[in-house]
Formats: sequence, C-alpha cells, structure tokens
Amino acid sequence: MELVFLGLLILLMIVSLSSGFPVAFALPGSAIGAIGLAALCGYLFAGDPGAYFAQDGPVQWLTAGVTNFRSLYWQVERDTLIAIPLFVFMGIMLQRSKVAEDLLVAMAQLFGPVPGGLGISVVFVGALLAATTGILGATVIAMGLISLPAMLRNNYSKPLASGIICASGTLGQIIPPSIVLIILADQLANAADQARTLRTADYKEATGEFTMPAALDITSASAGDMFMGALVPGLILVGLYMLYILITATLKPGAAPPVPYAGKYDRQFVYKIGIALIPPLSLIFAVLGSIVTGIATVNQAGAIGAAGAIVMGGYRLFETNKHRYTPLLITIGSGLIILVLHKSFDLNIKNISSQRDLIGVILAAAAVLAFIGAIVWSGWRTFKINDTLVGVMSDTAKTTSMVFIILIGAAMLTAAFRGFGGEQLVREFLTGLPGGFWTQFIVVMAVIFLLGFFLDFIEIAVVVVPIVAPILLADPAANITAVWLGVMIGLNIQTSFLTPPFGFALFYLRGVAPIKVKTTHIYKGAVAFIGLQLVGLTITGFFPGLVNYMPNRTFLTAETAPPPVNPKLQFCIENRVFSEYANDETSIRNRIARARANDFSVLPDQYRQPLIASFDLAENTFDLVAHVNVVAAELAAYSIEFKPLHADMRELRHQLKSIHNLLQAAQKKHDRISRNAATTRATRAQLDSLETSIFNLQQELKAAEQIIPSNWEEASATYKQLATAEKNARRAYRRNVDAAYQSLQNTLLVIGQGNDLARVETPLLDLRLHIEPGHIEAAASIENPELAIEKIKSVESQLNELAGIAEIKSKLSKSRRALKGDAPDFTPDFNDAKEFHREAIDLLNLELAWRSRATALLDELNQYDNAIKTNIGLRLQPRLTQSQAKDIAACQSAHRDISLEF
Repeated sequence: MELVFLGLLILLMIVSLSSGFPVAFALPGSAIGAIGLAALCGYLFAGDPGAYFAQDGPVQWLTAGVTNFRSLYWQVERDTLIAIPLFVFMGIMLQRSKVAEDLLVAMAQLFGPVPGGLGISVVFVGALLAATTGILGATVIAMGLISLPAMLRNNYSKPLASGIICASGTLGQIIPPSIVLIILADQLANAADQARTLRTADYKEATGEFTMPAALDITSASAGDMFMGALVPGLILVGLYMLYILITATLKPGAAPPVPYAGKYDRQFVYKIGIALIPPLSLIFAVLGSIVTGIATVNQAGAIGAAGAIVMGGYRLFETNKHRYTPLLITIGSGLIILVLHKSFDLNIKNISSQRDLIGVILAAAAVLAFIGAIVWSGWRTFKINDTLVGVMSDTAKTTSMVFIILIGAAMLTAAFRGFGGEQLVREFLTGLPGGFWTQFIVVMAVIFLLGFFLDFIEIAVVVVPIVAPILLADPAANITAVWLGVMIGLNIQTSFLTPPFGFALFYLRGVAPIKVKTTHIYKGAVAFIGLQLVGLTITGFFPGLVNYMPNRTFLTAETAPPPVNPKLQFCIENRVFSEYANDETSIRNRIARARANDFSVLPDQYRQPLIASFDLAENTFDLVAHVNVVAAELAAYSIEFKPLHADMRELRHQLKSIHNLLQAAQKKHDRISRNAATTRATRAQLDSLETSIFNLQQELKAAEQIIPSNWEEASATYKQLATAEKNARRAYRRNVDAAYQSLQNTLLVIGQGNDLARVETPLLDLRLHIEPGHIEAAASIENPELAIEKIKSVESQLNELAGIAEIKSKLSKSRRALKGDAPDFTPDFNDAKEFHREAIDLLNLELAWRSRATALLDELNQYDNAIKTNIGLRLQPRLTQSQAKDIAACQSAHRDISLEF
C-alpha cells in the first residue's frame, strides 16, 4: 500500500505545480496531504497509523521534518546559505543602478566593429551579469530589455540574437558566484554524508572490517569548492558561445554584421570604457579571487560583493560630477592602506607589545572607519536616489524568502518520499541497471534534463539531488567527487532551461521581446546553443580534471593544507616520488654516500647511532620501491582477470542485500500489525498478503544464493592475498622512509637550536640567586618559596620550546618540586633544590659543548636534507611545495576506480 501513497504523493505534486500553485507551498502541501491520508487510512483500516509506511511512521516523519527545519536554520555547519541573500543583493543592486547596462554599452562600443562583436559583447556582459545575479529570470529579462533591441537595430539575425540572449542568461546557473552552486553545495554536503555511510556499510559487508580507510572516503563539496570547480567549465561555455558567434559572423556576414563606432577613439573613449568596465570586473575578481586564494570564505566574499555593489551603485546613480567618485576612491584607498598595514604590522589587538604595534592598530582602525564611512555614504546615496536601496532590499528579501521556504518544503517532501520507500525504490532501480555507474548517471541526468522543462533549478536541486546523489557518490567504481557531480548537474539544468518548448529562458525572453521576434525565432536560435551546452557538458564529463583541479590545488596550497603524510594523498605522492626515484636514483645514492662519509663522532650516541642507521634505511628505499612495483604489477595483472568476476559478485551481493532488506521490512510490518491491530477481515487479509510476500522473498533469497560462482572463494582469496602483499609492501616502504628521515630531522633540529639553548644559560645560572643561601634574593625565597618556584617555571617555559634536553628539564622539575610539595605540612628543601639545579647546569654545559662542535656538520647535513626532503623525506614535511601541490592536485583530479576494495 505504501506504493499507492507514494504515487499519490507524486500525483499531488504534479497537479499542484501544473496548476500554477506556488512551489514553496506545493512541495510541503503534497507531503502533508500524502502523509495525512496514509496515516488516516492506516488508522481506519489497519488500526495502526504507520501501517502504510515503508519505514517509520507519521510521528517519525514529523520528527524528521523538525530536524530538517532546525538543521536548515540553526546548524552552524550549514552557514553557507547565508551567502545567498548577499549575492542576490549584489546582482540586483548592479542591475537597478544600471551598472550592468553601462557595461553592455561599453563592451558594444569596444567590440562592435568586429564581425559578431556586438553578440560577443552580449555574451561577455551576460556572463558577468550572471555571475553577479545567479537568478535565471532576472538575467534573461535584463539582457532582453537591454541588448535585444540593440542587436535588432543593427540587423542581427533574429534567431541568433534570441539564442545569444537566452544562452547568456542561463550562464548564471554555472558561472560563480551562483546561487544554484551554493544550494547544490549545501545539498551535496548532506548527500556526501549519506553516501559515506552507504560506502562504509558496503566496505564492512565486503571485508568484515568496521573502519573504512580514509583513502577510500568520499570527497565532499563546499560552496567555495563548487565555485572553483565550476569556473573552468563556465569559461569553456563562454568560449564556445563566442567562437560560434565569430564563426557564424564569418560564414554569414548578414547574420551578425559589424557595428561601427560613430565617435572617436580618443582619451574620452578610453575613460568611458574604463569606468564602465574596470569596477564591475574588479568586483567579480575580488569576490572570486578572495575565495580561490583562501583569503575569504564564501559568506565573506558575498559581503565583499554586496559592499562593492553599494559603492558602485552610489557613484552610478549620483549624476553630479562633484564628489561623484569620492566614496569609491576612499574605499579603494582605505582598502589598500589596510592591506599594507596588514603586511607591515601585527594587527591583532591581543598581541600589542610595543609602541609600533599600537601605531599600526590605530592606523588600521582609522582606515577601517574610512572604509565603513565610504560604504555608508554610498548606501545613503542609493537610499535617497529613486528609492533604489529600498527596492533592492525588497527584491532581495523576496528572493531569499522564496529560496528558504522552498528548501523547507523540499525537505518535507524528501522525508515523505523516503517514508513511503521511494528512496529505496530509486536505489534498487539505479543499482539494478546494467552498465554500472555510467548507466545510472546517464539515467539521472536524463531525468534532471526533463525536469528542467517544468521545475526551476531550486526545486531540482533540493528535491532530486538529495535522492539520487548519495547513490551516485557511494559507487566506488566511478569514485566521483561531489564537486564534479554538482557541476555536471548545474550544466545539465542550464541546458534544460534552453530546450523548446518548455525552457524557462525561452518563456522569459518571449515576455520582453518585441512582437517582430516570433516564438519560432527564439526556438530556432536556442537550438544551436543547446548543442554547444551539450558539448560543454560532454567535455566536462570526460575530463573531470577541469572541475576537480582548482578545488584540489586551492586546498593543497592553502594555509590549512594537510601534511603530505595524510592517507588520502599517498597514492598520488607515491606515484610522484617513485618516478623521481627512477630518474634520480644515482644522484640520490651519491648524496647518501657523501653524507655517510662525514665524521659523526662529536654526536652523542643517542643521535649518532640513529643517524648512521638512517643512511642504511635511505639506501634500502630503492629495494623497497622495487618490491612495491613488483607486487603492484602482479596485483594489477590479476585485477584484469578478477574484476569481471568481482563486478558480478558485487551485483549479486547487492541483489541479496535488497531481498534481505525487503524480507526484514515485511517481517517487521507483519509483527507490528499482528501485535498492534485488532483482528479484522482487513487486517487478516493484509497479514495473509505479507506472509505470502515473506515466503516468496525467502525462496527468492535461496535461489539467489545458489548462483554464487563456484570459483568465487578461490579467486577472492587470491586477490586478497595479492592486495595484502601490496599493502604490506607500501607500509614497509612508508615506515622505512619515515624512519630514515626522522633521525635526520631530529639531529638537525637539536644542532640547529644550539644558539637558542645558549640563550637559556644565563637565566638558568641566575636561578642560584634564588636557591643558594648567601644571596639577598635567596633570603626572600626562603621566606616565600613561591618566588623561586616562579623563576624556575620561567626557565622551564623557555626550555619547553627546545628539543633534546629532557634530562635538563627533569632536573629543573625536581628542583622545583623540592621547594613545593603536595602535603600541607611540607617544608621546602633548598639543599635538594640547589643540588638538582647544579646538575642541570652541568648537563647544560655538556649539551652546549657537543652542539657547538656539531655545528660543523650542519652545512653537509643541510645539503643532504635538501637532496632527500622532496622524495625520501616528503611524507614528514609540514606541507607540500607549490610544485608538488600542483602535481598532486592534478593526480587527484582524476576519478580512480576503487571498487576492488569493496
């Protein structure tokens, strides 16, 4: 019966949407109606409100709804959604203040004389406008009102002009910063968590291990990752559009003729172009650049965009020349001053330790006040002139409210869909398709493409993505990233918005186009750009590095980048260093031999013996690498034979699991009805039906178990043996290189801190004044031992920052404890304190003596360190170099099949 109510849920949603009922209320209304009817029918006919639910019941559904509501508005982890009103505000402000219109006019004057130049200008401005707004309807309408009359006035082909505007308007779906990317990132973050749970369960079932290795984990997505991942595909689309217009103008000059500029190319022309082009471009680059470079989060970048839009709107609306650009100049000047001060001073108020630091903070505070004053000044202008600020705020509130209400409604709808077993049906359908991941992916993309005819991008992102994304992300054969999936979905949604006869962009343009532009012109013009979008979608699908590289590179070069020892980086790191070993083995061996030839007799045994042993370990690296290569080659060769059998067995295992889940659900429902409901004719018939289903499922389970391949156990054991050998070989290699480099690191650190240790000598010697009798300070300490204890603690804190002096610190600690005990009647023992202190001084002198002699080794050891820290010692470096990060990012950008691990 749950399938009946699942169908009712979908029917209610289709009817409400097709009737023009607001989406924000159609989604939750459909869910509430279907849930209410199911609960009522269950109560009336089965005596149990949850009888007609596949999983959970109405109470659990209501609880899930409350949880979804709280997670949307109160969870700090989902604060990415705060960026939505900021970016919406930025786009609407630029439109209402006519900054976008000035940009289009300037670009048309600049590129107009080129064949197709006006159309290229429209694509360029459309991309920028899309990047600021991110709302499809607003962009298409604005471009239709601004640029379509200009193109028609200059004899552009009506289909071509219409297609350019529609295609340019849809760029807002994929070019960052985009609202659709923010929403997709939010939904995909949750989907990645669910997929991680599915993959972990799959790994546990396949291997029997409870913990899945970090290297097999799913790569999630943030809004910043989505922005960076979508940047290159968006630019590819822009390039394809411009190339198509240029080719069309060349082959058919009458379709896109050049538009000569009537004025002069003089200083005034350059000024007009610059003032129209540079500020909005600077704003876009500031917003995206701050995200890409890691300077700002997505929310902070949105605030930068909103503030910049206010400043630009302020000078554009203010017609008087006097002081027109003063707020802009103040903003730029104060911003530059803040950057300079940030580089020159420590601006953290807590760290003020000198007059210079105080001056830096005061200057920065003055610059910040000037910056805020300029924004307030610009905001006052937009408020007073044509009530622009009020209109922008009103439109921003409407758009943001619509987005968030739809998010809540979609969460309710998704919970209802799961409650009726829809998610399980979708999973079984997709996983049952032949062809694996790519068949599933193509089916999902086709469904999203068709839904784009009827639903806006927000509904698709919040209704469809939470259902299908966990299934696609969990597949270890494709092992895709959430960023790549999100960008592909964004490109797909964008394509569907252009497709006749239901494409939203076509409807928006039809509403503002003049009568002489027929609907057939709009449809005809859109077809070519649909083809270009499909080309862009195909390119992105076949080359995932176009999406994954920028997020990976930014992550690996950021201040918070993981160290090279991170398990998820090992596959790519070892690919890189193994290649370096193969190319530079001779030079590395020579460098090891040269380092070994030094006289290390000045070093204490605790450093000399591990260091000498580390040279043997370094030499052994090449043999271990050769062994890894041999066992990896054996595993790869056997994997070719084993993979088809493994794929068949995985499919069979999923089938068995599906049958088992259905059997458990049927038994659970049978137990619940028989326990809670009174025996009536209706309940008896339902119990009989469930018992029949249980029997059939049991027989189906037995039949499926009979078709397990006879050679599966032997083949699986062979693969596990080879895989274990390869893992052990890599583990031995990693332990070896870590040990080989760790001893060198320790020795260099201890010798290099000789001067720092020497600076502690005087404070350590001065402790005698507080401990040994005969000194004035010692007399005070005898009266109040806390004085001496504090002095010892001060020296201990200095020693804590140094390595290799555990014995010295131990003696000082004993000296301090001799002056303070835990017992209430404890008497300070200054004689013991003095003795321990003298022992600490003796140890310090010995330490300083050998470290001073060992400084002669530093040059040679540093040369050795420079030779091996990018290969043997790479895992123990604090972070990757820029060159290494680029290589590792490129390696990780490809999707690697890890299905044999499951």
